[in-house]
Amino acid sequence: MSKFLVSGILQRETIVKIDELPIKYQPVTDTFGSIHSGVGGDSYNEAIALKWLGDEVSFFAMIGTDDKAEILNSNNNDIELDTSFIIPRLYATPAAVIFYDRTRKQQIFEDIKDSRSIEYDLDLFKSQLKGAEMLVTANANFCRPLLQAALEDGKKIAVNIRKFKYETEQYNKFFLENADYLYLSDDNLEEDPYDFVKYIAEKYHPEIIILGQGADGLILYSEREGTYAHFNPVKTNEIVNTVGAGNALFSCFLHYYNKTGDHNFSIKNALLFASYKIGFMGTSNGFMTEKEIEDWRSLIWKT
Repeated sequence: MSKFLVSGILQRETIVKIDELPIKYQPVTDTFGSIHSGVGGDSYNEAIALKWLGDEVSFFAMIGTDDKAEILNSNNNDIELDTSFIIPRLYATPAAVIFYDRTRKQQIFEDIKDSRSIEYDLDLFKSQLKGAEMLVTANANFCRPLLQAALEDGKKIAVNIRKFKYETEQYNKFFLENADYLYLSDDNLEEDPYDFVKYIAEKYHPEIIILGQGADGLILYSEREGTYAHFNPVKTNEIVNTVGAGNALFSCFLHYYNKTGDHNFSIKNALLFASYKIGFMGTSNGFMTEKEIEDWRSLIWKT
């Protein structure tokens, strides 16, 4: 069992399944089973996935002063996260509304409240560094001092930057420069995806880059091997909800890569993990166990 530190946004979220994006105006749309509410957020999803895979997880986030840390486990999952590191410092808990359609397109409305200007308790974070192997962090502003502390303590750094844009690259420079493992999405990408991954690799030199491409799969870059490889998605479930799939994939990859150091083995397991996940509603439901991954793997890949 590995110990992971995870930092980022915890939010209340409402997920809405629609026919297609952009949304066509209708005064009322009545569709059974199309709306799901709970707590979520990229980092929350990653923390839950790592815990499900058997890792020890400490999750660092801030919520509104009117909320209690117990909202962390309000989704009634089969597993729970430690609430000791959820701090009520914001004027309100961050919130998001996520629309997604049958082609896996998403449109997200989010409000992270005053988390850009409020600092996390650095001493509380440092108290968990001992024995931890990796920090998995979002690019939220309050995560910067946590990343710096983890670096100084010699931890590996994994960063998820969901919304990369060249105009905000300077904001993300600190995260990009210090990431050993980097997950990016092609949501805003207008150039050739291989050219983009090569640009990031040559400028920032992470050990691993994963570029999520939704229904088209992903591109995996390994600095150690000097390779850029495309992987198609796999199918284990009918698609119900694609929200959180990238978080599931990144978490599973980190879990196995931390154990084995084998990027091909790890990404194949991660593709299975994410594929199964999108057959369930809600960002924190539908995770495979290691045994289930092993069983599916033998059906899909020979090696």
